[in-house]
Amino acid sequence: MNTDLFVKYRNKLVENCGKVIVGKDDVIAKIGVCLVASGHVLLEDLPGTGKTMLLRAFAKCIGGEFKRIQFTPDVLPSDLTGIHFYNQKAGEFEFRPGPLFANVVLADEINRAVHRSQSALLEVMEERQITIDGETYPLEEPYIVMATQNPIESYGTFPLPEAQLDRFFMKLSLGYMTPEQEKQVLRRPDTKEIIAGLQPIVTKEELAVLRRAYREVEVSDPVADYLMRIITATRQSDRLACGVSARGSIALYKAAQITAAMAGRSYVIPEDVKSNAVSVLAHRLTVIAGSHLSPEEYIIQLLDEIPVPLE
Repeated sequence: MNTDLFVKYRNKLVENCGKVIVGKDDVIAKIGVCLVASGHVLLEDLPGTGKTMLLRAFAKCIGGEFKRIQFTPDVLPSDLTGIHFYNQKAGEFEFRPGPLFANVVLADEINRAVHRSQSALLEVMEERQITIDGETYPLEEPYIVMATQNPIESYGTFPLPEAQLDRFFMKLSLGYMTPEQEKQVLRRPDTKEIIAGLQPIVTKEELAVLRRAYREVEVSDPVADYLMRIITATRQSDRLACGVSARGSIALYKAAQITAAMAGRSYVIPEDVKSNAVSVLAHRLTVIAGSHLSPEEYIIQLLDEIPVPLE
């Protein structure tokens, strides 16, 4: 297996997006993992940390058609999927596609949409198709939904249901920059100018090759057993109302394979599993009422408790 393609893909992606978002190479690389795995990204963080700018930069790096949706409580499902309208000149109904018909969809502040509109994303995220008035429209690959939400602004928001959260491959967070990094940002050109100058770093054909090749990365039985011990522990814990689904275990397996390939290896090591566990699993957990641990803290504690295979 040739891992050079994955290493070049990661380095180019980090270099390009790093021009926009400084000091967040790990988050950028993980979004790259999601794209190769055909997964979707939920970016949750405080306002003004660069969530939307990062996803805009990522969209420029992979090319394809880009659409942005600003979610508000009055957004209707038809505003996302599209509608059939009557063309008086032609004397017939025509379909006008909505913004979900794109390669890269930025769902900004997704938790500001009502549940009815949020549910319009379920089919498109899982099936890569949209059904309108009984007619199904397949979507062109690559296809990725990248959503943002703010964790502290609860007024006028509608939390995503578990079924919707489970369809996001990873949930990521940027956090604040260091003072030195922020000073660097203050002195550089406007962020929008930098994004406008970005060029695609991977073609659709190259991405298709990456999506086939990562499956060849070897996962030994001890590493697979380690992964499953983590998953099983979430399902048996009395501190959780809901453990990780099968979709979650598959996602962690894929993320470990792609991370290994992007590191130049044709085999997975336990660190590949550990480095992705919080991002892939935490948002799929439901902590019981009264627990003092957040889902992220629970996964970190779990990783400390479960022995790591030495071979």
